[in-house]
Amino acid sequence: MLITRARGQASTLADQLAALGATPILIPTIELASPESFAAMDDALARLGSFDWLVFTSANAVEALAARSRELGFDPKPNRVAAIGPATAKAVVAAGFSVDLVPPKSVAESLAEALVPYAAGASFLLVRAAVARDVVPEALAAAGATVTIAEAYRTIVPQESIAELRTLFASNPPDAITFTSASTAQNLVALLDAGAFTIPAHTLLASIGPITSQAMRDLGLEPGIEAVEATIPALVDALCAALTGS
Repeated sequence: MLITRARGQASTLADQLAALGATPILIPTIELASPESFAAMDDALARLGSFDWLVFTSANAVEALAARSRELGFDPKPNRVAAIGPATAKAVVAAGFSVDLVPPKSVAESLAEALVPYAAGASFLLVRAAVARDVVPEALAAAGATVTIAEAYRTIVPQESIAELRTLFASNPPDAITFTSASTAQNLVALLDAGAFTIPAHTLLASIGPITSQAMRDLGLEPGIEAVEATIPALVDALCAALTGS
């Protein structure tokens, strides 16, 4: 099974798939990089206590904020923290913060709905990737909140993956490819185009959730399966059921 996550994030999914007897193949289609500028992040960290809510939409954002805080010698003490899902909440706790809100579903729409009751007159700091959906900030602003966005990281396409993918598809195409974000799908297509090769028709395309599935369809990739919730364990369960018929 081809895992397209960034190398630093792929081990959990790879380990769970290997435990089920699968052979994980790690070729990332995304790589994490620092933002073009830390100005917004540094300013937000300097006045973190002035925000009513600190909102994270990925574990990557949590880890980036924690790393930048260490670099600057800050000891951030947010008032209340919201995390988009259990993996992000786990990262928040690991960073030394408490988690005050996790929505029922690990998608931006559910996070926005959970935060809107607290929005009127409140200030929110949203720490996220340089390119991201605006569902949460738009919903909060419409509900009367003041929203500040700080870019914590950006994703780039690892060009060295082209040769690895070309070799893989030419010699032993994967039975399945996992997609854990819209970026993994978008970047895989970019790498396929750059390498002038295609995904075999028999390869199962596995999506972590509806947002990723829609991004895949927009790119002409039809998900063969979609996890019942946007988590790695749910994706593994869906793959297991699809490949074993259980």
